[in-house]
Amino acid sequence: MKDAFSTFHPIVNFTWFTAVLLFSMYFMHPVCLGVSFFCAIAYSVYLNREKAIYFNLKYMLPLLIITALINPAFNHEGGTILTYLYDGNPLTLESIIYGIAAAVMLISVICWFSCYNVVMTSDKFVYLFGRVIPSLSLVFSMTLRFVPHFKAQIGIVSNAQKGVGRDVSNGSLMQRISHGIRILSIMVTWALENAIETADSMKSRGYGLPGRTAFSIYRFDKRDKYAMIFILLCTGYIIAGSLSGGLYYRYFPTINGMGAKPYSLSLYICYLALCIAPVIINIMEDRKWKATQSGI
Repeated sequence: MKDAFSTFHPIVNFTWFTAVLLFSMYFMHPVCLGVSFFCAIAYSVYLNREKAIYFNLKYMLPLLIITALINPAFNHEGGTILTYLYDGNPLTLESIIYGIAAAVMLISVICWFSCYNVVMTSDKFVYLFGRVIPSLSLVFSMTLRFVPHFKAQIGIVSNAQKGVGRDVSNGSLMQRISHGIRILSIMVTWALENAIETADSMKSRGYGLPGRTAFSIYRFDKRDKYAMIFILLCTGYIIAGSLSGGLYYRYFPTINGMGAKPYSLSLYICYLALCIAPVIINIMEDRKWKATQSGI
C-alpha cells in the first residue's frame, strides 16, 4: 500500500522527521515517550506491514527488555530503595523506571529511523542538500545505491559460478576458499569498472560545470504549504511548552514531574497530533481511494 505522506514535498518530510526525532530523543516525560513509541510502531507497521511486525517482535522487543534490565544493574541512584543486590548496591524504583523510559526512547528512535529510511529516499536527500553540500550529498546517495546494487550483483556472480561448480558451497574447504576469493576478485573488478563508467557518465552529463541545471519532479504546492504550517505550529508550541516547564519530568533523586494539568494536556495532544500525522494522512487517503473505487 502506497504511503501518502511520502508524496509530500521532501522539505515537509525532512522537517517532520527532524522534529519528531529530536523530540523523541529529548523528552523523557512518560506521556511523550508513550506517544512517540506507539506512533513510531504504528507508522513502521503501516509502511512495512508484516516485515515491521516481525522485526519489532524479533529484535525490538528483546532489545527493549534487555535495555530496561541493564540500567538498574549499573545505575543505583534514587531515593526509593526496594532491595539490595548481591554486591551490596541498592536496587531503586527510580533506576527501574528510568531504565524502562530509556529503553522505550531507544526503541522509538530506531523505529522512527526505519520510517525515515523508507520515506526519505536518496533522491529526496540529494534534492534538499545537493546545492548546499553537493559533494557530500552525492557521495551519500551513491553509497546508499551501491550497497543494494553490490548485493544484487554478488548474487548474480555467485549463481553463475555455481553453474560451473565454482561456488563457495562446492568442493573441499580449500576449494571453497579459492572459489570465494575468485568471486571477491570478480566483484572488485566489477566495482572498479562501474566506478569508471559512472565517472565517465557524470562527466559527459556536465557534472560540476558552472550553471548546470538539474531536473526535479518535486513541486511545493498548497497541500505542502498547509502541512508545513501544521508542523511548524505544533513544533513551536511544543518547544514553547517545554521551555515553560509544561513537559518537565525528573527521575532522580525522586520521581517528580508535571501532571495532568490543562496546559500539559494541550501539549500532549499537540505532540500526539504531530507524531500521528502521517498515519492519519494515510488513513484519510485510503478512505478516499476506497470511496472512489466504490463509486466506479
